[in-house]
Amino acid sequence: MSAGVGVFIALVAAAVFMLMQGLVVPTFGDHARARRQLKRRLSRIETDLGEQPASSVLRDKYLRSLSPLQRELESLPMMESLAQLIEQSGGTMLAHQLVIVALLLGAGGAVAGGLLLGSASAALGGALLGTALPFLKLRHNRNRRFAKLEEQLPDAVDMIRRALRAGHPFSAALKLVSEDLEQPIAKEFELAFGDINYGNDVRRALLGLVTRVPSVTMMAFVTAVLLARETGGNLAEILEQIARVVRGRFKFFRKVRTLSAEGRMSAWVLALVPLVLFAAISLTQPNYLPTLVHDPLGRKLIMGAVGLAFVGTLWIRKLLRIEV
Repeated sequence: MSAGVGVFIALVAAAVFMLMQGLVVPTFGDHARARRQLKRRLSRIETDLGEQPASSVLRDKYLRSLSPLQRELESLPMMESLAQLIEQSGGTMLAHQLVIVALLLGAGGAVAGGLLLGSASAALGGALLGTALPFLKLRHNRNRRFAKLEEQLPDAVDMIRRALRAGHPFSAALKLVSEDLEQPIAKEFELAFGDINYGNDVRRALLGLVTRVPSVTMMAFVTAVLLARETGGNLAEILEQIARVVRGRFKFFRKVRTLSAEGRMSAWVLALVPLVLFAAISLTQPNYLPTLVHDPLGRKLIMGAVGLAFVGTLWIRKLLRIEV
């Protein structure tokens, strides 16, 4: 197979892959402005308390549990963010281990592309695709886990509210959530309870919780609890209002997802048309596509089509993503 055909296949595969990743996103997302405001508020709380940021404390604990070699590898640039992403996705793999797996997959993709298609472009495309797959899978797991946490949070807040009204301390209420609710929220509140049980105060435990789960609803919950503890407000009533707002928000999200189902289906159809058309033409007219690929103008048209497909994907994502 000629190098031109290999370039064409690599470009089509990359275009379809980007389209799929651009469309496999939640229909709705956290409001960026609300997220920034809550992050600033939590940062001010940490600054006013004169404490080390919760993320740094968690990072120090994480590194102390490793061997000297693993500690050196985990101290490399970008490893901290990657380790946090792995924890948020519910994974247990170390950050440097994920990087090694990605590099091995990239090498395998390069060898497969070079051997099967016999071109440098195909080898480069296979290497990029293989390297990106673990990180894309990690991001997908993180989004799915956060969606489940968002769904479980109102029940957790209600359980904490009932425990407080029954006379239980706040730390015991966290323990009840970890014992009675399902994963993944049970694990997060178990870690928060463990922080308190092993000597940290409630502020540090809650700031660690919102560091692990940086969603708007979790930030709102943590902010409300911290402010209520500092000002002496009625925490049970505040939590009741938070649970009501979160349930209403989640109900609205589901309604938006239902109403936008037609648009998302149209997006999937548009994304799959190039791949299906390529396969159909290759099977019915094997000599048709090489004519397009071998012509210099045809290659320019192919690259232009890939660029327009990417721009179209971003535009569809913009239309389907509703922020509240």
